Amino acid sequence: MISLRNLFLQHVAQTSETPIGLEVERAEGIYIFDHSGRGYLDLISGVSVSSIGHCNPMVVDAVRSQAEKYMHLMVYGEYIQAPQVEYAKELTNLLPSSLSQVYFVNSGSEANEGALKLAKRFTGRTELVGFVNAYHGSTHGALSMMGDEGFKNAFRPLLPDTRHLPFNDIESLNQITSRTAAVLVEPIQGEAGAIVPTHKFLVALRNKCTETGALLIFDEVQTGFGRTGSLFAFQKLGVVPDIFTIAKGMGGGMPIGAFVSSKEIMECLKSNPILGHITTFGGHPVSCAAALATLRVLVENSYIEEVDSKEILFREQLIHPLIKEIRGIGLLLAVELGDAAMVQKVIRACFDRGIILDWFLFCDTAFRIAPPLIITKEQIASVCKTILEALDEVNGQL
Repeated sequence: MISLRNLFLQHVAQTSETPIGLEVERAEGIYIFDHSGRGYLDLISGVSVSSIGHCNPMVVDAVRSQAEKYMHLMVYGEYIQAPQVEYAKELTNLLPSSLSQVYFVNSGSEANEGALKLAKRFTGRTELVGFVNAYHGSTHGALSMMGDEGFKNAFRPLLPDTRHLPFNDIESLNQITSRTAAVLVEPIQGEAGAIVPTHKFLVALRNKCTETGALLIFDEVQTGFGRTGSLFAFQKLGVVPDIFTIAKGMGGGMPIGAFVSSKEIMECLKSNPILGHITTFGGHPVSCAAALATLRVLVENSYIEEVDSKEILFREQLIHPLIKEIRGIGLLLAVELGDAAMVQKVIRACFDRGIILDWFLFCDTAFRIAPPLIITKEQIASVCKTILEALDEVNGQL
């Protein structure tokens, strides 16, 4: 009989020559269990998705309950569906008044696509500005805004009239002009290796967009839902965008995304043409029910408030000769080793010890720490001890 692993390699399209290949039986809390019952502590949360842990009971109950009532009914925006309405109301109640409407989609890439279309439609302009080493997704528009040429060149031609500026460079913001429809930026650059902007840069960016009439779009796909110690990073950083995009941690493990803006800006998708953005499965009621349960778990518990102290624990305990620096905010951290081969060895050594780590797309010299927010202080201490053991092993091989 052909093994599940061989069937996976034969019939599931692959994204690399060497997939991790963990054969998953179940997942719960901060652990993923393989077919033999061995638990692996998930220190990356499925890349910032499982922020309240795997199979959170409130999310599972919400999914089950909604699936018994109704699932897909009609393309997004036509029917009044309670999970969408309740979620949009509860989310926007937690936001500045200028961010009052939610357009539901399926993923972070699609959220960014919709946000870019919205900005072009509202401003009547064509130029889109992004930043070097930015990551916004893999669909054509999102890929056009990606700031790494190595991932883009094989798929050209991409969107015209785009430009990329150096991140954290205030002087370069003068290239934003009255031709610019939107500036798309991550409030913390994720795949660049958790690069944190200066407050001065973000304020200058906000001011330049206001001055030129360009819309400021924050990509909060990876930073949202408590990962940085506030519900959204822009709230902690003190700069409010015109539009922001969300996904990943939004659905508690279910696929969902959205772009959020003002009623005035969103109105332009209703006419000239009507159906200015269309999605069949966006705002799927089961995913919205899961997202609502996730939001309530975050709001009703102290997980977000504990993020800052948990960040400190990682920084205090991960001290080793191989570690050059730790970047990031909250529980989105990059542990810089300065050597890509060494990072892969550490990831492998940690995996063998039952800890799942990952590297960054545009920074292969650092490994990612982005655990579920529910991780305890005792678990952090245990994890750090194991990572230090793995670093010692790799150091001994040098």
